[in-house]
Amino acid sequence: MEKIKIAIVGTGNCASSLIQGIHYYKDKAPEEAIGLMHPVIGGYGPSDIEVVAAWDIDKRKVGKDVSQAIFEKPNCTTVFCSDIPESGVKVEMGRILDGVSEHMKDYPEHRTFVVADEPEPTKEQVVQRLRESGAEVLLNYLPVGSEEATRFYAECALEAGVAFVNNIPVFIASDPEWAARFEEAGIPIIGDDIKAQVGATITHRTLTDLFAKRGVKLERTYQLNTGGNTDFLNMLNHARLASKKESKTEAVQSVAAERLSDENIHVGPSDYVPWQNDNKVCFLRMEGKLFGDVPMNLELRLSVEDSPNSAGVAIDAVRCAKLALDRGLGGVIHAPSSYFCKHPPRQVSDDEAYRLMEAFIAGQEKPHEVPDIGSRERQSAAA
Repeated sequence: MEKIKIAIVGTGNCASSLIQGIHYYKDKAPEEAIGLMHPVIGGYGPSDIEVVAAWDIDKRKVGKDVSQAIFEKPNCTTVFCSDIPESGVKVEMGRILDGVSEHMKDYPEHRTFVVADEPEPTKEQVVQRLRESGAEVLLNYLPVGSEEATRFYAECALEAGVAFVNNIPVFIASDPEWAARFEEAGIPIIGDDIKAQVGATITHRTLTDLFAKRGVKLERTYQLNTGGNTDFLNMLNHARLASKKESKTEAVQSVAAERLSDENIHVGPSDYVPWQNDNKVCFLRMEGKLFGDVPMNLELRLSVEDSPNSAGVAIDAVRCAKLALDRGLGGVIHAPSSYFCKHPPRQVSDDEAYRLMEAFIAGQEKPHEVPDIGSRERQSAAA
């Protein structure tokens, strides 16, 4: 198979895990590829992905080969594949815009970004680099809250004719105007806000769906998360969290039997604990009523390495974007978006999203045939 050429915005922990995974699985047979949802998609394996361009703003990364930059501070994720050959691709200085929160400068250098003293590229320069590199898919790994910066790179993807995978909670695929622009240009987009392999959101959704299917009335719930990576440090600035909280909360609300009032649901990042590094700890509590209005509650603690937990999903999203390109599809690719992301344009249950995505991979489902069921409550009202 030909290589899937990708460009990456932000060479942080998530990009590190993604690139490590590309090399970790290269010599493994499909039956030995533990941890992958799909060892092969459309004939493409993880090792068929090749990084051809990358941007960052940290002086410890800019100018270095991607294979080296992904292990530089402030990256702190688990190294599960250190044997990565030089790629010949240098990390280039990116556009800052709102990509760095003001409070980050108050923390030690090994924990936060150190902005490089380099000229920032224009849109024309980024577009030219995408075209010259032969990139087919652009992955957005900017920090949460990077609204202006995300729109800048989405514009670059549109102009360069490159598919866009939006891994963060800035609403591009789920914004009707942006979605229409990608459809009009005939360029695929998958988003928004990547849903980890087995993370807080997918676990919370699964349990909420279980309550609904088993006739338990969910009355209130919270999801509290702690971590020590730059993502959690960045999110100490609550002004950057509006879209993140909406994305995570809607992911849970959409599978509830009845929509909870705002005062009875709290979903969102909670605190930064430096020594946790890339480990994320999630605390869930759900309160409800069983048969006979008898009360019950459930509490769960989940501990995961945050970035590898999303990397396998990103590897699948890249390959689905490539399938869309191969098939001449443009606009939002709904089945993968609904399965891989917290805030897709069309929310469906995870079981249904899985079925639709498998059909898409097999070429049996058109991407625009994914229904938007919303929550069960809204579905029943519509009926």
